[in-house]
Amino acid sequence: MNEIKPHFKNYINYCILQKRLDSKTIKAYRIDLTQFISHISETYIEDISQDTLEQYISYLHQNYQPKTVKRKIASLKAMFHYFEYRGLIVQNPFCKVQVRFREPVILPKTIPLDTVECLLKNIYRQQNNAKTAYKRKNAVRDAAVCELLFATGMRISELCSLNTSNVNLHDGTILIYGKGSKERRLQISNPDVLSTLRSYKTEFSSEIENCHHFFVNQSGSPLSDQTVRRMINKYTHIAAIDLHITPHMFRHTFATSLLEADVDIRYIQEMLGHSSINITEIYTHVAVSKQRDILAAKHPRKDFAIF
Repeated sequence: MNEIKPHFKNYINYCILQKRLDSKTIKAYRIDLTQFISHISETYIEDISQDTLEQYISYLHQNYQPKTVKRKIASLKAMFHYFEYRGLIVQNPFCKVQVRFREPVILPKTIPLDTVECLLKNIYRQQNNAKTAYKRKNAVRDAAVCELLFATGMRISELCSLNTSNVNLHDGTILIYGKGSKERRLQISNPDVLSTLRSYKTEFSSEIENCHHFFVNQSGSPLSDQTVRRMINKYTHIAAIDLHITPHMFRHTFATSLLEADVDIRYIQEMLGHSSINITEIYTHVAVSKQRDILAAKHPRKDFAIF
């Protein structure tokens, strides 16, 4: 008989060493699978039946949002596929489990463009009016962070993990390693954004050289996503912006703005690093102002002579 706990640990090691999954995925697997093992009464893998899985899935639906349930089930499926691959089970109990549910469409939250402009203006104002060299240096970095998030639509995790060798400010290209270590190259075409990034690199040259990360703090450590969140909150407060802005909202705003400017969705998909165009298509629901323009200009009702 095979106890589930030691084989769960073997599976996590397999994901780390052989599948080379990133740390956030490993963390999610640990949480999801530890929860499953703690919830069920079975000790041995062979005793986990279709009924066990269905009862657990029912429990998940009662306690979590559909998106979370979907992730937890995917974590479980992956582990049982591993058990089957290793010959620990004769038949995968998931084979007979029907998992079908509609995940509600949650539209991405975007930042109004005038709000982005206001935020950037206030960062540059803080930079120009800084009373100390320390505050000025921080503002230079903060401007570079926000400009790059908006200019490229990159994920906050991608920005914080940027290696200095992957940033070429001479030709304005950045090499990104996205989800699943997939590579994509982004172009920065705006001269003002490039100028800000060059100013930042000059200001933090010694810290960057020692750390090898492109974005660093003044103590020379890599910039964390929490630091970026706090920084954005600080400037929204200074600018009296009545909107909670997250780093990911820059990504949504980037994609929606390009879509409204008639950029082909396949190009947007490539720039965002989406594995499927179905993911990118969520932005077609957001481009309300573009819909309004199309309907006003193209709908035949405008040509009716009724009154």
